Amino acid sequence: MALMNKSLLYLCMSIFGGIGGYLPVLFGDASFLSIWSILLSGVGAVIGVFVAKKLSE
Repeated sequence: MALMNKSLLYLCMSIFGGIGGYLPVLFGDASFLSIWSILLSGVGAVIGVFVAKKLSE
């Protein structure tokens, strides 16, 4: 198993976390700090970890 590059990991977590946090705004939620934005930001960050793992292999 190859080690993940930290900068790639942080980049993917930031990008996918940002996308996940912004999704509720696209569907009509007016607040960036709503519970859905916070939850989906976490889900996006977890997905970003998996994407970084796949990219580093």
